[in-house]
Amino acid sequence: MCHAQAQRRYQILNGPSPCPGEGFFVPILHKCPKKGILIYVYQLVGGSAMKADRYRFDGTRPCDLRALPCDGKQDDLDKKEILARTARNLQEMADLQDGLYADGREGIIFVLQALDAAGKDSTVKHVMGGLNPQGVQVTSFKQPCSEDLSHDYLWRIHKALPPRGSIAIFNRSYYEDVLVVQLHDLQNTYKLPPRTLEDGKKEFFKKRYRQIRHYEEYLYDNGYRIVKIFLHVSKEEQRKRFLDRIDNPAKNWKFSLSDVKERAHFEEYLSLYEEVINATATKESPWYALPADQKWYTRYLVSEIVVDTLRRSCHDYPKLRADARAELKDCRTRLEAEE
Repeated sequence: MCHAQAQRRYQILNGPSPCPGEGFFVPILHKCPKKGILIYVYQLVGGSAMKADRYRFDGTRPCDLRALPCDGKQDDLDKKEILARTARNLQEMADLQDGLYADGREGIIFVLQALDAAGKDSTVKHVMGGLNPQGVQVTSFKQPCSEDLSHDYLWRIHKALPPRGSIAIFNRSYYEDVLVVQLHDLQNTYKLPPRTLEDGKKEFFKKRYRQIRHYEEYLYDNGYRIVKIFLHVSKEEQRKRFLDRIDNPAKNWKFSLSDVKERAHFEEYLSLYEEVINATATKESPWYALPADQKWYTRYLVSEIVVDTLRRSCHDYPKLRADARAELKDCRTRLEAEE
């Protein structure tokens, strides 16, 4: 029995179900006192809230990145248990994705943002790799090309939207247009009419924050869930990973001189990310600022978020009409007659 069915059974037999992420359902055999028969009652076990919830920002509280941890030491970790939970999550992700694809009413977009070497690529590989590729599309948004720049900044994003029933993973996104662009004043190099810049830099990006909120609201109202994840790596851990990329021949290709140049703006980027998260976090399209110094723990938290999002989405297998069920019955009869 799938999670959704178990949840409905739990509601029938035990009352309202818990919020997603607060445990899972297992069948427990009970003896019915009135009829004296054995019945299955689906009970909740686990009971601990999703660890990623503490890193969730939906506009109801301010985000202070410097007050947030970059590792998971404060979460009382047991690595063996965390790896086991991650494996269970990956299996549930695959099951729920199958329902999402069959249902076809809702699409999901996971936006991954981070400073360099925070683990975006490995997160996609190790967490999202267990999903059915037929229903997933990964888009890495690099520096915009001349064609991109001849359109509005959301043009290339909208082209990459998945069909409903599918999952999209954005490795970087339109948020680069309020991060890198703002830090380096690139808006002044774009071919834009003077009226778009006449109110000054602060107002220019304030408008972009509003445009992004409206865009995400538009997508939500049209059947898309957007979940934004910031991988919060420490400056020291970034330094170690850069050195590893330099020293390890198998990782040399990952390193670029521009990485070191951008590292000089580490604190500025952190301040900008904080501003962006606070300006664009909503209940419908939340941000998660996850500790990223321990990749195995980051992957667990991301898997928790993916499972939670899938649970909340439309993932019911379509029910056939009576005439379609009759056709199936007829087909079955004809196939059995061939024996």
